[in-house]
Order: sequence, then structure tokens, then C-alpha cells
Amino acid sequence: MALLPILLSACEQDDEGTPVVSQPVTITVENVLHSQPLVESGTFQGTGTPALILPGQSTSFQFSAAKGEAVTFATMYGWSNDLFFAPVNPGIPVYQANGTPIEGDVSAQVRLWDNGTRINQAPGASVNHPGIAETKNIAEVNGSDAQGNSYVPASQLVKATLKYEGNSVFTLTLENTSGGTANETPLSPGVWAVSYIVGGNLLNAAPLYTSGQPTANGLTNIAEMGNNAPLNTYLGTITGIFTPLSPVLVVIYNGIDNPIYKAGELDRGQGLRPLAQKGNADTLAAYLTGKPGIKAVYVLPAPTTKVLLPVIGSQAGGKVSQAIMVAPDDRLAIATMYGFSNDWFFATADNGVDAMQRGDISSSIHLYDNGTALNQFPGAGITQFNLAGTPLKESQPLAAVPNPNDFTTLPTIPNMIRVELK
Repeated sequence: MALLPILLSACEQDDEGTPVVSQPVTITVENVLHSQPLVESGTFQGTGTPALILPGQSTSFQFSAAKGEAVTFATMYGWSNDLFFAPVNPGIPVYQANGTPIEGDVSAQVRLWDNGTRINQAPGASVNHPGIAETKNIAEVNGSDAQGNSYVPASQLVKATLKYEGNSVFTLTLENTSGGTANETPLSPGVWAVSYIVGGNLLNAAPLYTSGQPTANGLTNIAEMGNNAPLNTYLGTITGIFTPLSPVLVVIYNGIDNPIYKAGELDRGQGLRPLAQKGNADTLAAYLTGKPGIKAVYVLPAPTTKVLLPVIGSQAGGKVSQAIMVAPDDRLAIATMYGFSNDWFFATADNGVDAMQRGDISSSIHLYDNGTALNQFPGAGITQFNLAGTPLKESQPLAAVPNPNDFTTLPTIPNMIRVELK
């Protein structure tokens, strides 16, 4: 809830005894990020020309994931009309329930699927492409297909191996082990994806296909031709940033520097760390309340969700507002956590803004790294507090988050957070 502000009277006096009239201002902070459901997505392929993964060959890709997230992929059974390999949705889990990374052979998670767009010929090098069209739903091929052709288990044809690289980064290696089996086949270039998890639920638990439903979004190009470009293009449209904002700290002050932070300093131990790591502004608000130069302190949670959720589809992003009283020479500063990070926070740059001004002040907001927790891919870190993790301690000077950064490229600040004074 909003902390009780420390407000001067509506009519004060300056040092020379001249009356100073306070004016009402309403501050509004809104999460305007147009969020996406996938943390990461990408492609993989073999090393030759064409870029097939032949029997005995392998390919690998790296990704980041938080607890509860999973990795999925799709690659064509090359000597078929429209079969593809993919894990059962939502994909291959990469952590045990206790948060321990899963490593080793995960081939048992791989299945063979019929895309439902071509009648299956007997699999092999002599398959005619594209074959006879049909219109059926995607179905698992378990021992035999709809035409009675036989297949050994997918786990005998594709070996999937997970390796944990540390700091929430994994490598998945796919090896073509079909050589010498009754179902020898090349594997095509493919795609992979990892979905965000929010409140224990994956935002997109079936980004590549849905069993029992028609194929979509370019999967047919992989299943029939081994062409991963159309599906990769589609995945790119739903891959990006998702983050809530924590309850917003608003401070009105006069005659002092920005009381929330100073770039280049180590964390002051006054409460910014719990705001940046956990989204809890109460400690810093309590510390600032009553300090010299501090005129008012507020913590603004969203009415029902507390955090300010981003724009999700047609659902508007979270918004908070607060009426405040300000006088000439008053400054205003805010801070709110980039919720799906280890210790990033949005804050008013430098010494805040003139509290008497009106209009959109989003350009005054910057994104900072508090320097108190080891960074991981935003939204895919096992130690991120809002993804059920415990931050790993570090001690670095507070600094602006570069963009692009080591993990991703963020939207511009005004496309993530809007701050207005009216």
C-alpha cells in the first residue's frame, strides 16, 4: 500500500519568508511493454551443403532457462513425406523439481510426429516428394504410421543430450543415431524455442505444434521439405521481452541529491537491494521517510496484481497513479524493479526531474544494474527471485544496463515504461 506521505502544508514559506504555494500533480506510471511469450528461439543445422545432419553427425545449440521452463525443437525425418521429430509438449524439462539442472541423455523425451499433410510412403531414400496431399491433424507415430509403415522408437534415431554450462545456460546436442537401423534417415535443419514461465505457467506451452490439431506457422515446411526458415520467422515474431514492474517507489525531495541511488557507487545498504532484487520497495521507503530533504515517499502497487504486468495480447499493461503536492524547486524520482531480472531496476536518471513540470517524462528513466546479484538472461535465470530463485551475491558499482547487453536486446525505455505528470 502507499506509504503515508510526509507533506508540507499547502502554503509554506521560503527562507526569506515569502509564501510558497504547493500545487497538486498526479504521477502515473504504466508498463507499456508489448510482451512476447518466448524467451529465446533459434535454428540449428548440420555443417555440410545442404546442411543436413547425417547418421553419425550431431549439432548443438545453447539456451538459457529458469526453473519450470523447457526447451523444444523440431527437425524433419528426412527420408519421409512429412514426419518430424520433436519432444512432447511443452518440451524437455531442464531442471529437477528441487532446481538441480538436468544433464545427460534425455532422448526418451523425443517423439516422432506425422504432420498430417502428406500420405506416408514407406520411409527411405526412395520417397517421392512432395507426395500425395492429405488434410489430417498432427499425430504421434508410435511404432507405425497411418499407412502401416514401421518405425523404431524415436529415441533410437535421435540422441538428445543436455549439458549444464552454469549460470542457467544449457547446451542441447542432437545426434543422428539412425545409421544401421531400419529407419536410417538424415535430419533436416530445425528450430528450437524456450517459453517464459509466469506464475508457474508457461506462456506458450506449444510454440511449434499441437498434437491433435492442424499444422501451422510454417511447420509444414520443415516436415515436408526440411526448410526451417518460415517457422523460424514466425517464432521470431513471438520471441522477445516479458517483464512485470514492481510496486513503484516515488520520492519528492528538495535541496538534496537523488536519494534513491548514485551511479558508480556500491549499494548503500539502505533498501535499494531488496527493491532491485525482489521488487520490495518498503525497506527503502521506510529508510527515506523523515530524512532531511525528503518531503514525501510513496510505494504504488497495482490494484489487484501488485506488480505492473506488461501488455499481454489485447490486455493493457498495469498502471498506477498518485496525487501529490509539489512546490517550486521540488524534485521527483522513482524506482521500480525490472521484475524478470536478478537486480535491474528502472529509475529517474541523475538528480530526478522538476516535480512542477507536466507531461511525459519517460525519457528521464534509465535502466540500472544494482551490482548486488550475478546477472542471468532476463526471464530465464534459476537465481532470479521472481522466478522462484535465490539471487547469487556480487558486489559491483551500480551502473546503467547496456543495450544490447550480454543476453539480449531490449526495447527502448519509453517502449517499456511510461511516466507522466499531470
